[in-house]
Amino acid sequence: MATIQTNSIPKSYSLPQSSGAKIASPSTRRLLPTGPAFVSHLRLTVHHGHSFDKHDEFVEKERQRLEELQASTSKSGEDDLGVGDEPETEELLSLDPKEWKKHDYYAVLGLSHLRYKATPEQIKIAHRKKVLKHHPDKKVTTTVTPQSTSSLLTGLNLNTNDDAFFKCISKAHEVLNHPEKRRQYDSVDHQLVEEQEETPTAASFKSQKMDFFKAFGPVFEREARFSRKQPVPMLGAVDASKEHVEGFYDFWYNFDSWRSFEWLDKEVNEGSDNRDDKRYTEKKNKAERARRKKEDTARLRQIVDLALSLDPRIKRIKQEEKQAREAKKAARSAPASGAATPKKSKEQEEEEKRKKEEEEKVAKAEAKKAKAAAANAAKKARRAARATEEGVVGNGNAA
Repeated sequence: MATIQTNSIPKSYSLPQSSGAKIASPSTRRLLPTGPAFVSHLRLTVHHGHSFDKHDEFVEKERQRLEELQASTSKSGEDDLGVGDEPETEELLSLDPKEWKKHDYYAVLGLSHLRYKATPEQIKIAHRKKVLKHHPDKKVTTTVTPQSTSSLLTGLNLNTNDDAFFKCISKAHEVLNHPEKRRQYDSVDHQLVEEQEETPTAASFKSQKMDFFKAFGPVFEREARFSRKQPVPMLGAVDASKEHVEGFYDFWYNFDSWRSFEWLDKEVNEGSDNRDDKRYTEKKNKAERARRKKEDTARLRQIVDLALSLDPRIKRIKQEEKQAREAKKAARSAPASGAATPKKSKEQEEEEKRKKEEEEKVAKAEAKKAKAAAANAAKKARRAARATEEGVVGNGNAA
């Protein structure tokens, strides 16, 4: 049988003597509960009663719910035309929810290729996709801290700023899903402002030798969405009739725009209960809206004036009218110059004279009506401009 040898204590060994030193008392430094671990602890305590089993059950139910929702969406066969699938840049994902007025809401929901043409159904589908991708509860099971190797922290979301972009998504859906707020946002859309700066001028049109219809067609199509009256007549083609051209310019010279500028209003200072400050801010906002509205009306009028001066159809219509007058004049003088023309009876001459007088009366009446209508339209335009100027001046003096 094998024997086990152990090292025995030598006889010369003695116990060490006590030095008499005392153990230091515990530190009185106060530790503050903070940091991502404490935030996760609070989240677990508040929402799940500090029970890991309840937390795991909640995560599993949320995962199943999102999978069922995604499955039902794919089974329904919706043709979403790729809405909500645009690539997300780092700049987009790092948006600050507090700067919500500066955000591009169509880019946030992945609708940059549609913008104001996006339907409510497409906005709904895009919002659903973004929620499925960026919901904080969904990220709980997929987010793992890269700096920690502890198995206890696996599956916990230690990045407390993960829901920042989700807040931007919620705000974008709130604005674009509300008709009035969306109308205010579309009035000052980022892309719209950039396109307005690229509107052709008389100098650029002549220097670059632009095609009239390719240059001004998109401009009027872009501005048509602000019209209260629908449908809006478009520019048309080079062979458009005289009635179409006259109706087009008559409509755009009396354009009634719903475009507003409330989105650019200055916000009242938070926490301010002073009524005078609020009234002053409201007056300033009202004056600024009136000024921007006046500038926008003048800008559109300049575009219409420029298009009218460069429209090749105006020259063609004037030439056709001149040829018609010359042909009519030649037809009148032709019978007098012909030698073999039979003489008309007295009754025929009187009948022709009577018809001619009636035609002249009708022409004079139509010309008088057109002149009166033009004078009334000009008078109304002058009154509206004078009222706008008086309102802006009155608001400025009151401020």
